[in-house]
Amino acid sequence: MLRFLLRRVTLILPTFICVTLASFLLIHAVPGDPIEVRVGEHGIAPERLAMLRHEFGLDQPLWKQFVDYELQLASGDLGKSTVTHSPVWDEFLSFFPATVELAFCAMIFALAIGLPLGVIAAARRGTAFDYGLMGISVTGASMPIFWWGLMMILIFSVALGITPVSGRIGDAFFVEPWSGFMLIDAWYCDEEGAVSSVLSHLILPTIVLGTIPLATIARMTRSAMLEVLGEDYIRTARAKGLSPGRVVIIHALRNALIPVVTIVGLQVGSLLGGAILTETIFAWPGIGHWLVEAIQRRDYPVLQSGTLLIAILVMSVNLGVDMTYGFLNPRIRK
Repeated sequence: MLRFLLRRVTLILPTFICVTLASFLLIHAVPGDPIEVRVGEHGIAPERLAMLRHEFGLDQPLWKQFVDYELQLASGDLGKSTVTHSPVWDEFLSFFPATVELAFCAMIFALAIGLPLGVIAAARRGTAFDYGLMGISVTGASMPIFWWGLMMILIFSVALGITPVSGRIGDAFFVEPWSGFMLIDAWYCDEEGAVSSVLSHLILPTIVLGTIPLATIARMTRSAMLEVLGEDYIRTARAKGLSPGRVVIIHALRNALIPVVTIVGLQVGSLLGGAILTETIFAWPGIGHWLVEAIQRRDYPVLQSGTLLIAILVMSVNLGVDMTYGFLNPRIRK
């Protein structure tokens, strides 16, 4: 198991370098000068503009800026925002809990609905329920998040007035953000109705962000279950007179969860990517909203280091999934 872990860790280093290079080049390819965006339309004296560009190293050749950035990363420094002058790491930590909370709720929503639907569809293969589920899954997986979010707002917030449009909690509540997770903070505060307000703000973003993982998990669960249900030991269990529910849940589902675990881990990248659009639509103060604002302000340090931190998070989750998969299936360790 240790050799398997070391092989996986060694693959992370070239991936890390490629991510830093790609993010650096793509961000610098975006039109617009960060200093000119910062000073606004009024402008400043050319001497002051040159001094600011020199202060942030923007007057250096692109290769020199990249080398300086890599050396800065090697020393553990993620840089400072060109707009707020705050360390990127501190800003990331302040926005990250909101994204984790939303992504966690979206994944729970996707698993709670996607797993049972996939199991039932496999158990009723060839029925109208099976075909209908697969059709809905394909539709859900191809649904544009920005369109789906706007439709949910128009229906449930504007037309029906059931859920709030944006934010994490109602304006009438003040919750001390000691943990950064609004559900936890609202639970421990003394204000009545704070938790229900947080839940009402979470409903629409959770559904919008969790729709694509839900569809993917349902389809993968169905495929894995169909493969397992055709195995000899399942036929043996049925021949022994075990109930259909026990055969499906105890014997089939347990073995079908191995590829599903892999898909759940890979969905973390999709959740973080989808969170950028979801947080923008619902004004959710997470890292997605933070990065979109950084793009508008051409805040290079925030964009470069923020993208890198998200990539490290995705790589870490994928490594954890590989380890879990290797533990569940010892054959792949060889």
